[in-house]
Amino acid sequence: MTKEVVAIVVGGGPAPGINGVISAATIEAINQGKEVIGIVGGFKTLFAGDRKNIIRLRIEDVSRIHTTGGSILRTSRDPIETAKDNFKTLIATLRTLKVKYLITIGGDGTAFMARWIERESRGKISIVHVPKTIDNDLYLPGGKSSFGYNTARHWGVKIVKNLMEDAKTTGRWYFISTMGRDAGHLALGIGKAAGAPITLIPEEFTEEKLSFRKVTDILEGSIIKRFAMGKDHGVAILAEGISSKFDRPELECCEDIGKDELGRIRFSEIQLGRIFRGLVRKNLEQRGIKLTIVHKNIGYELRAADPVPYDIEYTRDLGYGAVKFLSRGGTGAMIVYDEGKLRPVSFVEMADPVTGKTRVKLVDITAEAYEVGRQYMIRLEKEDFEPQNIQALAKAANMSVKDFRKRFFYLVE
Repeated sequence: MTKEVVAIVVGGGPAPGINGVISAATIEAINQGKEVIGIVGGFKTLFAGDRKNIIRLRIEDVSRIHTTGGSILRTSRDPIETAKDNFKTLIATLRTLKVKYLITIGGDGTAFMARWIERESRGKISIVHVPKTIDNDLYLPGGKSSFGYNTARHWGVKIVKNLMEDAKTTGRWYFISTMGRDAGHLALGIGKAAGAPITLIPEEFTEEKLSFRKVTDILEGSIIKRFAMGKDHGVAILAEGISSKFDRPELECCEDIGKDELGRIRFSEIQLGRIFRGLVRKNLEQRGIKLTIVHKNIGYELRAADPVPYDIEYTRDLGYGAVKFLSRGGTGAMIVYDEGKLRPVSFVEMADPVTGKTRVKLVDITAEAYEVGRQYMIRLEKEDFEPQNIQALAKAANMSVKDFRKRFFYLVE
């Protein structure tokens, strides 16, 4: 009797825990008497009809990979033009391989592909999507984080803690950019856990166009406040998504703007730290203050790291749940872990009714989780402009009280 075939494909950027999903799904499917194949290279392999990159997965191939980073099936991003031009080839390839069940692992782009395949296969292929992103910007039930986020935060905190100690030892500042294309969850999570003096995320800027001047003044204000406290060092964390708030021509004056395979601006390659290091240092030097500021991007270091135990356990649950859902006749859904139980969320439910894309979860700056992070930051506040406080700040900035108020008060109005 021919075994039913389960195929697994990974899309989008790497995230710690992918191998955990592959491992758990493969073992459970084989234990149910199914055959499992892995699509190496993501959807590109299917679009090309490339059967050389299709591998059979056995329990001995995957039994110990759940503790490792990266993806044994690799991954890819594919522009929508490729999908439109080669979608028939993708469907034909899956049918040739006799795929009955398809497990997709990825973010919003991969979820979009999963919905498309499920619709066009007309019931011949059952599909379940396992959501992943270190950005934690997927709208999951119960506020659950996406897998990979906790590991990325863990390693990000370790890096930032080391840099904070270096800053203290050498008397300097670090401006650190972190990943987070649309949302600031990762930057805020790293900043809160590491105790960084200041973290900036896109959600806190509600104006239509954010100016370089405002971000420069916020950073400079924090440095001045630290000076007034007797601290000549610190770390500022900047979520890359802030770049989307700037006026495009202003941004292009400072950076070469590249695009990824999906045609989106590569915010992760925009050197926010470098831009604001130059602007802040120039302002300080004009007032006779010399300060070393070092810029650094962290993000790629986090994406393929070995997962922490939380993500190891989480992804094993999701891989098992994906196969269990399919074996019970399910299709067209994302598998999630909600209030201690695995359950499917339909593609219709997970999509934005206006755009049709997967809903994005932003940082709620009215919630206590943000409030706690904000309360422990060293930033200019309204009370800093009271007569008993502003003198020390103005002195630290080498400015008169009048000029200090004129320059910075708009930040707290």
